[in-house]
Amino acid sequence: MEKVIGKTKLSFIQGDITLQETEAIVNAANTSLLGGGGVDGAIHRAGGPKILEECKEIRAKQGGCPTGEAVITTGGNMAAEYVIHTVGPVWSGGSHKSRNESQLLRNAYYNSLNLAKKNGIKSISFPSISTGVYRFPIEKAARIALTTVKEFIEEYHFVEVRFVLFSEKDLRVYEEALREVT
Repeated sequence: MEKVIGKTKLSFIQGDITLQETEAIVNAANTSLLGGGGVDGAIHRAGGPKILEECKEIRAKQGGCPTGEAVITTGGNMAAEYVIHTVGPVWSGGSHKSRNESQLLRNAYYNSLNLAKKNGIKSISFPSISTGVYRFPIEKAARIALTTVKEFIEEYHFVEVRFVLFSEKDLRVYEEALREVT
């Protein structure tokens, strides 16, 4: 599915984010930046040791990546030139105002897009941040992701923002959320 918002193509596919040929892919990282499971582990495996090396350099300078923030490395062995690592929130039910999971998830998308903008990146692929082992409800996460992306690309034009979803079910959730937010 595709939709053009402003001058930006917003697209949705089911697939493997490590195989995307956009300038940047987004890694749903953890605060340590040292790799993990899910998307994070897949990106570290596909990108090779160069990504881990650069993540260790970032850790040495700033001690990791806080939830909602983003950092950038090269793409290592992948087709994407860059990996933007962002940390989404762990879902704790959404009722704890001090945890503010929805705002932190919004920040993860916004800060990833802003970092891409600062680096002149015009095409970027996102996974569904925080909806795997971090248990953020995918329907809510998709609306937050798409609202944030829509607001950002109304002011700054990418060539393409792509969402790469793991399953057909996840893809359908994002397509439905797009109909709700546009």
